[in-house]
Amino acid sequence: MGEHSVTSVIKKQKLMAIIKIRPLSVNLCWQGRRFKTPAYKSYEQEMFCLLPKMKIPKGKLAMRIVWGFSSKANDLDNPVKPLIDILQKKYGFNDKWIYKLEVEKKDVEKGQEYISFQFTRLLSN
Repeated sequence: MGEHSVTSVIKKQKLMAIIKIRPLSVNLCWQGRRFKTPAYKSYEQEMFCLLPKMKIPKGKLAMRIVWGFSSKANDLDNPVKPLIDILQKKYGFNDKWIYKLEVEKKDVEKGQEYISFQFTRLLSN
């Protein structure tokens, strides 16, 4: 794999680590073909019906996602890829233009679950 290093810095009570390694794409994590499950196909169809009409800005993007989960067991990151894939398909943009991603989860009562997302065009490099 080559030479890798880790740098840790504490700034204002925040721990930051810089790992000198190329990030692994999710596409390289599994062998063989992956198929959409019936649950995913149903979710995708429902999302297509519920998503509002909008035009995604061109160029580098920042994206913010907020999940309203009724279960504290839900992972923050698991629904990110399916959501972005569905949004790409619905709105005809390429996720390679997402340069900044902020994801947050909030606790809600059962039956009050939601997904909120926002795109902002980045003005700087």
